[in-house]
Amino acid sequence: MDTDTATPTDSCQLVEKERSGVINPIFTCQPAGAQYASIGVKDCLGLVHGGQGCVMFVRLMFSQHFKESFELASTSLHEDGAVFGALNRVEEGVDVLLSRYPDVKVVPIISTCSTEVIGDDIDGVVNKLEEGLLKEKFPDREIHLIPIHTPSFVGSMITGYDLTVEEFVKHFATKTEPSDKINLITGWVNPGDVTALKHLLAEMDIDANVLFEIESFDAPLMPSGNHVAHGETTIDDLRDTANAKGTIALNRYEGGKAAQYLEDEFDVPAIIGPTPIGIRNTDTFLKNLSTMTGKPIPESLVEERGVALDALTDLTHMFFADKRVAIYGNPDQVIGLAEFCIDLEMKPVLLLLGDDNSSYADDPRIKALQENVEFGMEIVTNADLWDLENRIKNEGLELDLILGHSKGRFISIEEKIPMVRVSFPVYDRAGPYRHPLVGYAGAIHLAEEMANALFTDMEYKKSKEWLLNVW
Repeated sequence: MDTDTATPTDSCQLVEKERSGVINPIFTCQPAGAQYASIGVKDCLGLVHGGQGCVMFVRLMFSQHFKESFELASTSLHEDGAVFGALNRVEEGVDVLLSRYPDVKVVPIISTCSTEVIGDDIDGVVNKLEEGLLKEKFPDREIHLIPIHTPSFVGSMITGYDLTVEEFVKHFATKTEPSDKINLITGWVNPGDVTALKHLLAEMDIDANVLFEIESFDAPLMPSGNHVAHGETTIDDLRDTANAKGTIALNRYEGGKAAQYLEDEFDVPAIIGPTPIGIRNTDTFLKNLSTMTGKPIPESLVEERGVALDALTDLTHMFFADKRVAIYGNPDQVIGLAEFCIDLEMKPVLLLLGDDNSSYADDPRIKALQENVEFGMEIVTNADLWDLENRIKNEGLELDLILGHSKGRFISIEEKIPMVRVSFPVYDRAGPYRHPLVGYAGAIHLAEEMANALFTDMEYKKSKEWLLNVW
């Protein structure tokens, strides 16, 4: 459908936020995405070249979301460095990190807005360290210094994550002997999602290089002492990505670049998306796995699908039909959630994508929404949470449910609209990182979360469900 002639009452429109400023942003900056990717790799410790806040606030978000401690380092840029350059801080930082952490093998050096503005050459300092410090002080140790350019004044945490996954793959991928494995690039997900994905792989007897293996983010308290949470994807896993049968990147904007690189550079076939949220997208994921590996979809997963369909049927027409939903967060997740809501007979009337990625207009999923949606849907790019609040307060947007991360909770509270916490960060609910959104198990969990939010709202507002006449 041509958006120039579409009307908001009967179609899907893709528009850009009209304001130039940002009020209550949906995303944080590129270095946060780089740091999230780095904590997924075993024996890796990211060094953020910038002010201390560029690490402190990101670590705080990780800790709030996962209720765990994560190790990330900063070069602690100060005023003198901003004036005269601060590459000496990178050199000192690498030396201290490698001396203090004898098991660290990978140090991504992550730039920020300040160090990109002053023009610090992190590629040059990596070459200098490799020829100097590493040979002189750590000659018998495997060490990889990887420059990651993530200026905060462009992109978002999503583009920072996507870029960093690609840089890791570019650095390590090495063609040797063909492997029976596939590459699974999960995108920005939770430990519960990785558990659900690995379950699907196990049922199909498929081995995979998982980028990234983050089940260990839910770290145990052991008699031997507390464990600092960290990912388990190894250097060997990253090297082996060049030898896989194929790559499935679950998200177009969170790992799609790495999948495309492996196809272009090593002829590893790539399938990018769809994000396996809901029944139809999980079906497609399993079909893609079967096509790539030649392995059949087992009866056990057919039964799991049937259980999920039964659970959704119990809720869909009776409780979800025509419920109006607003969704914000990571773009692949937002689109996948919208598709799932449509399958549940709901009406996702507002989708907020928090950055200005120019390729959204070419996204086939968005084009499909534009062509097929028969109710008023608005997809806003470069959006912020004022785009949600203003539409409710001042433009008469009526909603039954909000799906998004914790930063939108005050809109939910003030406007008395029930909300289900999804995406990142979620810090005002217990344990969401343990539960999947993806796969058949994720479909059941999410649908029941949405239904329970609606039921609780009915009780709070003393509404009665006339269809059942039991409230």
